[in-house]
Amino acid sequence: MRRLIAIVAALLISLGLTACGTKETAPDDRAGDGGNAEDTTPTAEAPKTGEEGGDMILLIGDTPVRVSWENNRAVEALRAMVANGPLTIPMSMFGGFEQVGSIGRSLPRDDRKITTEAGDIVLYSGNKIVVFYGSNTWKYTRLGHISGINEQGLAELLGNGDVSITLRNE
Repeated sequence: MRRLIAIVAALLISLGLTACGTKETAPDDRAGDGGNAEDTTPTAEAPKTGEEGGDMILLIGDTPVRVSWENNRAVEALRAMVANGPLTIPMSMFGGFEQVGSIGRSLPRDDRKITTEAGDIVLYSGNKIVVFYGSNTWKYTRLGHISGINEQGLAELLGNGDVSITLRNE
């Protein structure tokens, strides 16, 4: 019996170590640092929203960016929050490919395992916004995608230390 328990324990430890070696990481599990043919210069023109509707503007620091917002309950909840005034979220760098910030409350989730790309905006763990300037695979709820700026331009906006983002109505 002891031998069986030892074998099962060794197998569980082996599986645990294998899982620790995967490339997927969640924002809370990481410590921070670390194109396409679009123009690399961030746009200063007024952002345009996606076809799904989108009366929200996203500013990274003081720079407005164009976002195509998803049509889902999480984005509807964000719009409702912004209806009461601008929402500024302090962000922190993680993994050298994203900025993460707490919204201050939980939003509706529809988490799915996705591989993000530069410009993706997602909800993580129901209460954090993540803005990517690189890529990662994890379970997220899609919120939107920044357009008009390629990976290099996003890295310039997001990859040089912590930033704040602001969501506000047009």
